[in-house]
Amino acid sequence: MTALSILDLAPINEGGSAADSFANTVDLARLADDLGYRRYWMAEHHGMVGIASAATAVLIGHVAGATRRIRVGAGGIMLPNHSPLMVAEQFGTLDALYPGRIDLGLGRAPGTDPATSRALRRDLQTDPHAFPQDVAELVSYFEGTAPVTAVPGAGQDKIQIWILGSSLFGARLAAQLGRPYSFASHFAPARLHEALAVYRSEFRPSKYLDQPYVMLGYNVFAADSDDEAVYLSSSWQQSFVRLRSGNPGRLPPPQAGYYESLPEPAQGLLDHVLACTAMGSPDTVARQMREFVETTGADELIINSSMFDHAARRRSVDIAAQVMIDDTN
Repeated sequence: MTALSILDLAPINEGGSAADSFANTVDLARLADDLGYRRYWMAEHHGMVGIASAATAVLIGHVAGATRRIRVGAGGIMLPNHSPLMVAEQFGTLDALYPGRIDLGLGRAPGTDPATSRALRRDLQTDPHAFPQDVAELVSYFEGTAPVTAVPGAGQDKIQIWILGSSLFGARLAAQLGRPYSFASHFAPARLHEALAVYRSEFRPSKYLDQPYVMLGYNVFAADSDDEAVYLSSSWQQSFVRLRSGNPGRLPPPQAGYYESLPEPAQGLLDHVLACTAMGSPDTVARQMREFVETTGADELIINSSMFDHAARRRSVDIAAQVMIDDTN
């Protein structure tokens, strides 16, 4: 059985606001809760005008308070931006408010540009050992073994800690720590299979996890027809091309024939980044998702369905649940 979860970047539409984005997030999280999704994750980004999830822990609490069953968490918290003690206190607070429902995914990228990193008041640390040390320090606060006590936080070692990554570094660290691993194949698929092989072959059972557990990022643009799904996906495609071109912005409306209008290098960029994507009608999406799971052996998929029209995004999430959750229950 492959579980299904949602990754929400809280996109801000052209002509919209952060408040609109948060309202859409809560609505989508409630739908995911009703449909049987396992978890709903928010991602930390800073200084990006089209993403509203910078205060990730605050938004996680807002979503958890608006839902009943679904696990809510960070996919992820970029640990170089934060004091491990403050992360322990924030997520200890969340766990005290919503016990048994909080996940903490950890990444080592800053999630922003150097100027914004400096504004976050963190050193631009290049030591490759810094991230594992920060993870160990964070865990020590939850386990109550650190010289400083995190309140809340100490003794709350049941919070699920995940290691995130898009390279072999995170795969190897997750394996060494015996933690679940989430690979960002929804935007960085190049080393997916290599990372999976490393994580699974080097995994060491721990008190947290007795066997490897992999969740893979996956784009899903589902609609009632293949043509409609391609059209709706063009908002995300435009946003990604603009980001990689150094001109990030808010999520634009869909544009018919967008992919065909691009020069070959931009088409190649999208072909690469969309390698881990299901796009189309319910039948098309069902086939593509099942083939991906069969190829990778994923224990769980965490899907991104960024669309300009919120009703269309709800429909996409509903279709994915119909073809995967209903099929596996």
